[in-house]
Amino acid sequence: MNNWLSVSLFILSFCLNPTNSGRIETTANSNLESRCDVQNSTFQGGEELIYKVYYNWGMIWLSAGEVVFKVEDLGSDYKISARGYTYKSYEWFFKVQDYYETIIDKQTLLPKRFTRDVREGKFTMYNQVKFNQEGKTCESIKGKSKTETQTKTFDIEQCMHDVLSSIYYTRNFDFSQMGNGEKFPVKVFLDDENWKLNVKYLGNKMKKDIKELGKYNTFHFSPQVVKGSVFKESDQLNVFVSNDKNKIPLLIESPVSVGSIKVILKNYKGLKFPLEAKCQ
Repeated sequence: MNNWLSVSLFILSFCLNPTNSGRIETTANSNLESRCDVQNSTFQGGEELIYKVYYNWGMIWLSAGEVVFKVEDLGSDYKISARGYTYKSYEWFFKVQDYYETIIDKQTLLPKRFTRDVREGKFTMYNQVKFNQEGKTCESIKGKSKTETQTKTFDIEQCMHDVLSSIYYTRNFDFSQMGNGEKFPVKVFLDDENWKLNVKYLGNKMKKDIKELGKYNTFHFSPQVVKGSVFKESDQLNVFVSNDKNKIPLLIESPVSVGSIKVILKNYKGLKFPLEAKCQ
């Protein structure tokens, strides 16, 4: 599967997939839809999350690569990055080196600048988006490389996120106040499109057994997907987040057009709070 690592990053970013076209209309009933900013109470500078990516090919689970998320404190802003890469043992099949970065305002958690540098096999793509949240516009600089780009300006909706900022924004929601089956929307600007994605909350899962991690108390979500080259209309993705003050993704399970993907937390450091979701 050519774009497994990009899919993994988008799964962690509530599963927006840039290879599909069109916009998602939301029918979310959550009062979270009207919230433009939230107070950050879940993460801090120095946080680092490392995920191991497994790809299922027939009866075999391949340990294909890793995705590393980092948060840096820049004073009035946070710099959040995600770097995805294949293991050396997997590069014979398909080599991936992807980098994503966002600068977000500490007060609103809204992005100011998003950068995406993708290298997957022979495919390369560079994209930098500069957000004007007050003016509801953004400038997209995009091309095959940093030196081969075109610049376009787009209208955006109020309180628009990118795929990275959306993760850290939604980690600050109070899921304990949501009912089973309730949906909330996430608005993301990606590939020069305004997207709206519904995420369904499926309740608490106590003592969820997670491979190589042990048992955790978790929040369970199922993000909406877009039918296309990666997902079928009937596909259901499952995201399990730690049921504690950190609310970090622990396990993501995703069927794809060929096989399936699992993204599992491998290591972490710099959490704002102890990981109390782990069962003794």
